[in-house]
Amino acid sequence: MSDNGARPPDDAAPALRLRDVRYDYPDGTVGLRGVDLDIAAGELVAVLGPNGAGKSTLMRLLNGLLRGDGTIDVFGTRLTDDSVRAIRSRVGLLFSNPDDQLFSPTVLDDVAYGPLHQGLDADEVLSRSRDALAQVGMAAYEDRTPHRLSLGEKKRVAIATVLSMRPDILVLDEPTSALAPAARHELIELLRELPQTQIIATHDMAMARELASHVVVLSDGRVVGNGPTEVVLGDSDLLREHDLEPALHGHAGPQRDSG
Repeated sequence: MSDNGARPPDDAAPALRLRDVRYDYPDGTVGLRGVDLDIAAGELVAVLGPNGAGKSTLMRLLNGLLRGDGTIDVFGTRLTDDSVRAIRSRVGLLFSNPDDQLFSPTVLDDVAYGPLHQGLDADEVLSRSRDALAQVGMAAYEDRTPHRLSLGEKKRVAIATVLSMRPDILVLDEPTSALAPAARHELIELLRELPQTQIIATHDMAMARELASHVVVLSDGRVVGNGPTEVVLGDSDLLREHDLEPALHGHAGPQRDSG
């Protein structure tokens, strides 16, 4: 394992490989149409698109919360009914609303929930949970009641609930939505420091420019843009066509530490 506890990736395989991934909702609404993607280990990828583009659907497919058609491989392992539990231990999903992830009496109980259900012993669960809270700067809050926290604090604790399971990949759905500027800045700095491969669905174009090494644009469930951040965000025609507001300043990624 690496220092953060995540398993080292298989050398020959990308972190994620999607081929012809499709998803239709029960009411017949098309969620995704023929998505092909390769994401390398260690990349930070921003997934952009207008409302209804399929961003949240894609996030939920990546760890098997939703199941569609096509294939999804995680470090070379195909996502199937037999492998989904193991895949979920490698791909941590953060919902856009932290209240969907926080339901226990205390912060520590919430962060311990994942490793506890991985079958770890009590000492290891406590160690992982406290390590995760320290990573997100919330170590002093372990006895607090989650619903009394600020939104920014809740989002940090929600990230800790994922980190305590020691995933290799973080999948984050709108992590900066509704945050005040100071809390947004703090969260961006936290994400920059995390070593895992990250896939971030967001409307926050400035964050994408600041953090991401790679950008994927979805529209009507299809990939319509895919490439290095500076190339995709520099294509004003593409952004205009798909109702995306260009990030007006800053230099494109990658901006995270390489060490």
